[in-house]
Order: sequence, then C-alpha cells, then structure tokens
Amino acid sequence: MPRLLTAIAVLAVALVGCGDDGTEALTVYSGRSETLVAPLIAQFEEETGIQVAVRYAGSTELAATILEEGGNSPADVFFAQDPASLGAVSGAGLFDRLAAETLELSRPDFSDGEGSWVGISGRARVLVYSTESVTELPMDRDDLLDAAWKGRIGIAPGNGSFLSFVAASILLDGENATRAWLEGLAANDPVRFDGNSAIVAAVDSGEIDVGLVNHYYLLRLLDEKGSSTAANHFFDAGGAAALVMPAGAGMLASSNNKDAATEFIEFLLSSDAQAYYASETFEYPLVPGIAASDALPPLDSLDAPEIDLGELGAALDRATELVSEAGLL
Repeated sequence: MPRLLTAIAVLAVALVGCGDDGTEALTVYSGRSETLVAPLIAQFEEETGIQVAVRYAGSTELAATILEEGGNSPADVFFAQDPASLGAVSGAGLFDRLAAETLELSRPDFSDGEGSWVGISGRARVLVYSTESVTELPMDRDDLLDAAWKGRIGIAPGNGSFLSFVAASILLDGENATRAWLEGLAANDPVRFDGNSAIVAAVDSGEIDVGLVNHYYLLRLLDEKGSSTAANHFFDAGGAAALVMPAGAGMLASSNNKDAATEFIEFLLSSDAQAYYASETFEYPLVPGIAASDALPPLDSLDAPEIDLGELGAALDRATELVSEAGLL
C-alpha cells in the first residue's frame, strides 16, 4: 500500500499556528477539500517535520479573503482548486514569483505564465450523464439550452470550477454570448447543488439526467461503489465546456516562511504526491512521467480550448456577477 494512503490525516484547522517546538507553522489556505488533500499534508508533515496549519474553504472565498487581507495575510501558501481564484490573487500582486526550479517541475501550459503559481493537478470539465435515460449526447454546451433538457440538468453555480468555466466563456466567447447562454440555461430550470459530488450522486440515483462537473467526481464514486449507471462525456468542441483546469499553488509575497512554503509546493509536485492524484483522487498528474488513471483519456487527447489561464482571475468577478444576474445564484 502506498505510503501516502497510510498517512494519518489529523490537521489543525486554523489561520495561524505554532509547531510543538514553538516554531511558527506553515499556514496554508486550501481551496482543495480536506477529504482530498489532508493525507498529502499529513505526509508532508511526517517527512519534513514542518507543521502545517490549514484553513479549508472554497477557493473563491479564500481568494476574496486574501484580497481583503492584502499584505497582512497570515497565509504562506494558497492551494486552490481553480486557476481563476489563483489569478485573482496573482492579479493583485500578492504572490511572490516562484523559483525557476519549482516552476520547471510542472507542465508550463497548466501554470501561470508569469510564474506566480504552478499547476499541481488537472481536472477536465465534463457532462456526467445517465446511461439509462440519455440516448443522445449534446455535442456542445449550447445543445443543453434545448427545451428537451428542461429540468434535467444539474449545476453547482457557486462552485469555483463552474465559475472558472464561466470566466473562460467570457474570455473565449465574450460577455454578451456568455450572458445569453447563462440566461438560456436558467430558462431550462436546472437543478442546483452545492457541489460536484452531489450532482454525480444525483445522476447515479436517477434524480437528474445530466450534470456539469469535473471529471474525477464520477471516478471517485465508481471507486467507492464499484459500479454506476453514470458516465462522463468529454465535450470535443474546444470551447469553454471542454476546459481543463489545473488546481495550483502560489506563495504569498507577505509570507515570512518562504523556505517552508517552497518545500511544501515542491512536495505537491513530487512523484509520490502526483501518483496520489492519479490513483486516489483520479486527477491528471501535471508532472511529466507520472501516468494518469487508465480510466481516463490521455490529457493531450482532450480538445481543451487555448486560453491564457493567468487571465481567468481577471474575469472571475464578472463571471460571478453574470451567474447571479441570470438568476442562477
């Protein structure tokens, strides 16, 4: 059994903290959920002796908190689930530039071009669907606006990944087209959920027919249950619905613990950690040479849109406004 799977995930959930020896703990703001990344953080503590104080919350919420705290933020590292949240912090000049040797560990096409944050793992946007009730799959997101899908679609409009998808739509298609699509979606009475896991469970149980989610939630359900009537549909239109988003991490410029922060980020890009993403969370590893799950199509085979991930943060606020104005929040 991999060492990472045997780690004891007992972490302090706090803004700041001190180690048992009185030294200041590394403070991480984590937009990744505790169930996903606590074993990794526990393993980092075990290997390095560095204690970590973690604040868990949504990535967009934590980005807003860091923006409010500014140069007085107690965070050393922001570990986010989406590039838009990272971009919002980067755009405000609150990240320190990462060292070249850190950036070189990950694929450059899934990291910030300016070096403010680095991609840790990849998640593709997909349509999860019921194989029992869906006989014709939509070719792209616009097909979901057809009246035939009324009341059959699950969404998590407040989720950071959904908002990143909307931000990507603004950059790719423009604000007017994005607004029109959101209004069309709202007119189809989608069923709203708090997160992707609930959407996948609802499709699996037959409560809804399809849902807009990240790919790995279904694979996690399959790992737990062994089987499902749900399947993932990867859009091949090269638009926002086919977005591949990295979870990533950046080091706060205000950090007084930068050596430990760098060590933590590099640990997330280690072969052990990357293998954990592949086998336990079913995300795409972003370090070359680490294979993804056999259940996934190769990352380079996906028809993801060409987009500057660093620009997503600038569109995040407007994306949130458009989702709200459409009546989806």
